[in-house]
Amino acid sequence: MTAHVTTPAAALAERLPEWATLVRAPNPGPMTLDGTNTWVLRATAGAPAVVIDPGPLDEGHLRAIAAHGPIGTVLATHGHPDHVEGLDRFAELTGATVLRDLGAHDLAGVQITAVATPGHTADSVCFVAEGAVFTGDTILGRGTTVVAHPDGDLGDYLASLELLTAYSGFLALPGHGPALADCAVAARFYLAHRQARLEQVRSAVANGAKTADEVVATVYADVDRSLWPAAEWSVRAQLAYLGVPSRESRRGSQGLDGP
Repeated sequence: MTAHVTTPAAALAERLPEWATLVRAPNPGPMTLDGTNTWVLRATAGAPAVVIDPGPLDEGHLRAIAAHGPIGTVLATHGHPDHVEGLDRFAELTGATVLRDLGAHDLAGVQITAVATPGHTADSVCFVAEGAVFTGDTILGRGTTVVAHPDGDLGDYLASLELLTAYSGFLALPGHGPALADCAVAARFYLAHRQARLEQVRSAVANGAKTADEVVATVYADVDRSLWPAAEWSVRAQLAYLGVPSRESRRGSQGLDGP
């Protein structure tokens, strides 16, 4: 059985780019690791900075980001609350513009290109900038991420990871956990891990598991039980990817073939 991954998927980055500053939100937990990473980007001195993922609605955190002002633009990797709950308040606090036109832009002296990377969620994007990829929750700094079924889709996620293998030598600056030295190395690790998990799910189903939580109990037996509900999201995504219908779980969740 593949062990639950709690270590980084690639070597840690020795340093951050000079134009990128990390402000970590005070929301640590099993799903957020050390807390949500908010990134402040500025390559041109005095230029209005770019903020990626302002994080939760925590006034102290939002003011800590604002202290790096002026702030001109806010970007988001995806819509989960731990990344964007504080977005409206932050825009109010700083007067920054929330940029939803996710093309290529020159902001604060940094060339930033949005790359659609659905899978963790349908709206997930990564931002490529000057030899770094801001990966949100698509690639984490430690451990592996959840495919949040039904919004998340495993087929999309695997395709997104394949896309990220093209960024060899680029830093991976994630939404949680430490920065990684090579985005492509991390993406290849994630791909291998997902394929190994899929084989475990196939085996569990072949051996009689009929609900998502029965698969979780077999495949994720090495994971702390507090994470099993999140693991069930990924299992449902795995079963949907394999075309395996799931009966209603004993916890009362709807089957994969339900609404």
